[in-house]
Amino acid sequence: MASEHLDAEAEAAEQWQLVNTPLGGMWSGRTRYAAAMFFFKRGEINAETLEVYRICARLDHEDPLPIIRDRGVGKEWLTRMGA
Repeated sequence: MASEHLDAEAEAAEQWQLVNTPLGGMWSGRTRYAAAMFFFKRGEINAETLEVYRICARLDHEDPLPIIRDRGVGKEWLTRMGA
């Protein structure tokens, strides 16, 4: 039971790094979107926020955070991201 908790924490830490993948790298938008899906499935981001990551998935240079802010969705997520 304790090892499952540690595994879940390790997975969440890895996904946190992935959702913060620097802009511009090849496949970085898709990487951020996949990580955002992880947090969506955990109930940590809403569907509107996930949609922004989906739109930006093929745009490796596009920062989803300003778009999330402009749309007025994911305020808790923006706070968590320090944006």
